[in-house]
Parts: sequence; C-alpha cells; structure tokens
Amino acid sequence: MPRISDVDVIILAGGKGERLYPLTKDRAKPAVPFGGMYRIIDFTLSNCVNSGLTKIYVLSQYKSHSLDRHIQRGWLSFFSYPLGEFIYNIPAQQRIGSSWYEGTADAVFQNIYTLQQDRLPYTLILSGDHIYRMNYAHMLKHHVENRADITIGVVPMPVETASEFGIIMADRNMEVIGFQEKPKENPVTMPHDPTKVLVSMGIYAFNTETLIMQLIEDAKRKDSSHDFGKDIIPKMVQGGNKVIAYNFRGIGGNSYWRDIGTLDAYYEAHMDLVSVTPQCNLYDPTWPIHTVYSPYPPAKMVFSGGDDGRRIGTVLDSIICNGAIISGGKVSRTIISPNVRVNSYAEVLDSVLMEGVSVGRNCRIKNAIIDKYVKIPPNTTIGYDLEEDRKKYDISPSGIVVIPKFTAFE
Repeated sequence: MPRISDVDVIILAGGKGERLYPLTKDRAKPAVPFGGMYRIIDFTLSNCVNSGLTKIYVLSQYKSHSLDRHIQRGWLSFFSYPLGEFIYNIPAQQRIGSSWYEGTADAVFQNIYTLQQDRLPYTLILSGDHIYRMNYAHMLKHHVENRADITIGVVPMPVETASEFGIIMADRNMEVIGFQEKPKENPVTMPHDPTKVLVSMGIYAFNTETLIMQLIEDAKRKDSSHDFGKDIIPKMVQGGNKVIAYNFRGIGGNSYWRDIGTLDAYYEAHMDLVSVTPQCNLYDPTWPIHTVYSPYPPAKMVFSGGDDGRRIGTVLDSIICNGAIISGGKVSRTIISPNVRVNSYAEVLDSVLMEGVSVGRNCRIKNAIIDKYVKIPPNTTIGYDLEEDRKKYDISPSGIVVIPKFTAFE
C-alpha cells in the first residue's frame, strides 16, 4: 500500500455549473449548499481527510469567492503545515499561456509546477461536485498492486443515463480497452448486464511521472480539447499504457454516488436524504462529513394547537438544522437549513430551503428549491400552478420551482 504522504490530491472545482443555474448565479458549483448544512465540495474533502490524504490542491476558476471563503473558514483547521499537510485553493492564473482552463487536463497542466515541485510518486485527481463517501486509500492500494499507469474509479449506472457520463469499456480483468464520452447512441453496456453501463466517476489515480508526461504531450496537440475523458484517457489506452478500472466501493458497502450537475439531480439527491433509510448516510460516526460549523442554537418546533387547534408546529420525514424554528407551520419531506423560519399555518412539502429562508404565514410551498435569505411573504403559493410560477421563477425540466438568493417579492 502506498504511503499516504506520497500522494498529491488535485480537486477540480472550476466548472461553471451552467445546468445548476440559478444556484450557480453567484457561486461555483462545488460551493452550492447541499443537505442543509454542507457544501457540495465537503463530501470530496471529507473523503480526503477521512482517507488520511492531507496534501490537497483545489483548482477553481469561476465565481470562486464563496468557495475560497468556505475553505478558509471550515477546512484549514484539519491541516498541520509544519507536518507537511496543506490545502491550497488555486484560482486560474494564466500561469501557462494566456487562456483560462480549457478542459480538465488543461487545468492540471496549467498547475503542473506544483507536481514538479512536490515530486511525489502518485497523484489523485478528483471532482469537487459529486456526492458520495469513499476511502481513496483502497483505490490507491489497488492502483499500486496492479502496477497501473492510471486507475479510473467506475460505478455501474442505468444505460438510460449513458449520454450524461463518460463510459468505460473494460475486459474481464478490468483493464480499460476503450472509452466513450457521453455517447448519445449505442453505449457499450456491461458484459453481464445489458441494462447497465460502467461510468467514470471522474476519479483518477496516476503515477505522477506518467501524468506529467501525458499533460505535456496533450498540451502540444492543437486538435485536443485538453480533457481527461475525451483526450488523455483514450490516448493512453491506444498508446499501450496500463489503464485499469476500479469498482467503486462506498463506506459500509454502500455504493451511493451522484453527479448532481442538474437541478433535477440536485433535487432528487435531497429527496434521497429524507427517505427513512437514506443510501447516503450522513449519520455514520466512522465517516463524518465535515463543514463550517456555525454557532446557531438548537432547532425548535413550537405551538401545539393554539386557540383554533390548527396552529401546530409539525415536522415529518425531514432534516432540520440548527437555528431553524418551525412556528406553527407544517413541514414534510423537506430539507430545512440553518436559521430557517416557517411561520404559522404555512405548509412546506417536498422542498429544499437554504439558510436564512423565511416562510410567511399561510404560505403553501411544494416541489421547490429556495436559495439563501429569501423572504417569502404571507399567503404566497409556490409549486401548485407551474404555468403561473414560470412567469416569475426558474422551473426545472421535471417541474421543480427554483427561487434564487435574495429574490425580492412584490
């Protein structure tokens, strides 16, 4: 097994997240809140810390201020710089050439000096915008034992989703023999299950010398899009490098992995959390998900009927974070983030309410994502008449109403 001190971690956190708009209107995709009290990147960072990996570079590009602030406030305390541990957020700097990051491989290439300075044997490249729990040390061990040049984390997904992902073609020994980038037609299915495809998780374990060589060669190619999935991996397969796939094994045997790159995927991942037995277990003390911890008081539900018998603070099948007050309203299958208030006679169903949201009296809300600090006036109805909602709000393809941060109501 490789020594953890021999591994550099690079987290790619520079995507625009256009399909998550308007949640990405003012923030990078990895900084989008998730699960009440977390940011999306907290899952990748927690996997690193829990795996013992403490040499981390976060490569950001678009609207990186909230991401940088989150890392500064919540993550620096996990690292001891005198012991060689660190987390650095590196924004795009045009250090090589005059362009911003043109692809995932180009993002690493433009920061190749970090790998050349550190001179560590292995580099782990991760995405900062997926939800899952994984011990990366097991994958690195697999990489070294198989003497691979690159190991790709993979997970089975329904064949209907193939056009959304990079598809890995592997033989019986899990050696990669081909790669399809988001195929719209005829995706290659798994040998023993034609209903599934083997999806790349965007997790790559490299021998660092091989990575540096591949990045330099790719940068010279004018016909390259400078992307790991589209360019680097296919070229390595064709060039005779040993490219192997590693079957994702989640913590506790749970293989929950979600790319929440769309509003509907983001919403569905939240609904996963409020199920009775969620596949993504936030309550496992052996694998905690860390974040910024704010000094909010405990959550509170008040009123047990009132004079009319209807003023009851009720919460069913929901997640309630600190600082929230359910004051005579009803909440069901909903994520209630810190410092949210739901006032009397309001009803909130199947929704995501981010930090600081206030729901006025007699509101009716369902199938909604409401961003930070939105103040919803009394008697407002959201999610019951999509044609009317469409005139004022963003609506996802499946009909989820999305209200951006600081929206002002008339």
